[in-house]
Amino acid sequence: MSKPLGVILAGGLARRMGGGDKGLLDLGGQTILGEVIARLAPQCAGLVLNANGQTGRFSGFGLPVIPDGIPGFPGPLAGVLAGMERAADLGLSHILTAAADTPFMPRDLGARLSAALSPGRPIALAATREGERLIRQPVFGLWPVALRGDLRQAIEGGLSKIVLWTDRHGTALAEFDPGPPHPFFNVNTPEDLAEARAIWQKND
Repeated sequence: MSKPLGVILAGGLARRMGGGDKGLLDLGGQTILGEVIARLAPQCAGLVLNANGQTGRFSGFGLPVIPDGIPGFPGPLAGVLAGMERAADLGLSHILTAAADTPFMPRDLGARLSAALSPGRPIALAATREGERLIRQPVFGLWPVALRGDLRQAIEGGLSKIVLWTDRHGTALAEFDPGPPHPFFNVNTPEDLAEARAIWQKND
């Protein structure tokens, strides 16, 4: 498989942070989004940022910004769809998605998701184990562009939960070590931001 298009999902409303873009928060010399870009870019043929509203706030990152193609903030699946449609325009077969607020995402995400694919399981999602449970991390996935028509139909039909759609098509899971730091730690609250800063500055 050739390298996918990387799609950073930043379309959320960040209510628990009081609004705004969580990816623009500072870790102590680097924004969260800057760290995500640094980790994801080497894994991909190119990067785009899925975000809604005024795009100028991301101008310093030098990435194309693509909005949801379906109105009303229907959730991350709309960002996946927007990424699929951009990848189709570029002639790429897959997209690799990551969240804009996860500064410790794996540097080998794409390779391990690709290795997990198998016949009958065309979508791969990341997962971590908590005790006996394997917890899916559905925002971190490798998605075939060929399913974009089906995804659009599902979203327009009211579906918003990622795993309800992926389970229709067969999903491979790639298990990642839960850390510390947890590879899919995401910044949702001011307390999370303080924790992320402490971890990032210790490891930087």
